[in-house]
Amino acid sequence: MIQHTTLDMELTDGMNRAERCVKRCFDIVVALSSLLVLSPFMLLIAIALKLKAHGPVLFRQERIGYRAHPFKILKFRTMRTDTERDGRPLLAQTDDERLIPLGRFLRTHHLDELPQLWNILVGEMSFVGPRPERRYFIDQIMAENSDYRYIFCMRPGATSKATIYNGYTDTMEKMLVRLQMDLDYYQHRSLLMDAQILWTTLKYVLFGKNF
Repeated sequence: MIQHTTLDMELTDGMNRAERCVKRCFDIVVALSSLLVLSPFMLLIAIALKLKAHGPVLFRQERIGYRAHPFKILKFRTMRTDTERDGRPLLAQTDDERLIPLGRFLRTHHLDELPQLWNILVGEMSFVGPRPERRYFIDQIMAENSDYRYIFCMRPGATSKATIYNGYTDTMEKMLVRLQMDLDYYQHRSLLMDAQILWTTLKYVLFGKNF
């Protein structure tokens, strides 16, 4: 069980207080602007999902975020509604058979992530940071490496170095690799590094490179 407690940190945050403030201001301005500009496009995606697939348009799932507080992550639904009928959490695969046809397209082009602009706007997430995980998998990761506790010192992100270079974390081995990359980010992060990660992510999305 994850405790909502103040951590006795041994690792040092690469960003100082002023940089974290600038990062948060950037998140608010860009998330709000993006929601306003992209809202017609997002509405079209929602209508297409409603017409092509049964069930809700949005996928909501509890994740553990900043300071170990739970929140509901938002995505456009890409899978069938009966994907975890037995109640046991399952890891998503790169080419998951549970994907609906339109969902496969949305996921390939990372359009399913657009609703997370709201998570960013309200402060549950940031544009750049470790991807938020479910409590079930966090408990397994912490059994292997308790340094995961440092992840709670950052807002989870829509993208990260681990997202770009480690791909879908569909195995525990990949989860542990992702953790090491996220811990390295925590210790060395900067506004310049965030800009580089965002630029790389944008290039990959625009030119259709899988990650």
